[in-house]
Amino acid sequence: MSDREATGQVYTANTAELSDSPVLSFIVPPESAGQRLDTFLAAQISQTSRSQIRRAIENGDVTVNDLTTKPSHSIRAGEEIQIELSGSAPLEAAPEPIPLNIIHEDDEIIVINKPAGMVTHPGAGVASGTLANALVYHFAQILHQPPRRGGTSRPGIVHRLDVGTSGLIVVAKTDRAHLSLAEQFESRSVFKSYLALVYGNVAANEGKIDAPIGRDPRSRVKMAVRPPGEGRNALTIYRVSERFGQFSLLDVEIKTGRTHQIRVHLAHIKHPVVADSTYDGGRANNIPNALLRANVGKLTRPFLHAARLSFVHPASGEKVDFSAPLPDDLQSFLEKLRSE
Repeated sequence: MSDREATGQVYTANTAELSDSPVLSFIVPPESAGQRLDTFLAAQISQTSRSQIRRAIENGDVTVNDLTTKPSHSIRAGEEIQIELSGSAPLEAAPEPIPLNIIHEDDEIIVINKPAGMVTHPGAGVASGTLANALVYHFAQILHQPPRRGGTSRPGIVHRLDVGTSGLIVVAKTDRAHLSLAEQFESRSVFKSYLALVYGNVAANEGKIDAPIGRDPRSRVKMAVRPPGEGRNALTIYRVSERFGQFSLLDVEIKTGRTHQIRVHLAHIKHPVVADSTYDGGRANNIPNALLRANVGKLTRPFLHAARLSFVHPASGEKVDFSAPLPDDLQSFLEKLRSE
């Protein structure tokens, strides 16, 4: 037995490719056997209450030997417990003068068009250059202090995008806005629409994918569709917007916000997102056109963009709708497809 197994020491998985939410893992030491799962985790993770731990377990963010379970689960020596801290980040975000592409800003909210490559907030292995760092600086300039909710590691951030995904994020500037937006995301009343270019000619003009998602038992840096009871419910709705023979451009709406949901679901139906090296199974190698194959290779991230975001404004109570055009790298690739 290794020293880590003997002590139950926590380690942080390398999740830079997976997401910007840290994943903590524990091996249950013999002296902790018989404890409730929620009690054990609350004792291991500082600045996290037992009620927060319980919600994480109930939401499927905690697995024991790769399976979801209940807060009351009686842990056994040697079990591996993983928890994805999607609601918090362990690092403080120092202010950094990083330019922001601001789509809209008022006294309550700010809507950002996040570029691909930018992590949302500090997490495992990432301490600077994040959206949170940029926001702390921005808020200090205009408000002379960061927002009160969310702390300086997540200044008003209530949702996120994967590091390789570009597009819209809304951030709260006041407590009222933070509470309102958090409730809307929790109730799934926020409309989120993405543009995704996928491999293959999708047969149906529209469809839905209703399949639970959990961590891939074969790789801790990937997610996968899991059997019922072993993942969190996830629903993705898609519509074909344009066809290119070997590719299809989809409008994708997600009703849930699971880690890598769109990428995992589309790969599950055998139409993975173009240039998604994590889930595409090497599909680019099968493109017969050498020039097209080379152009796919030049894409440095998945062809996935959060194009529309709609929600109720926390102050006015009216529905607001924002959109962001495809960034240049994705638009240029589409134009090459259209010219073929």
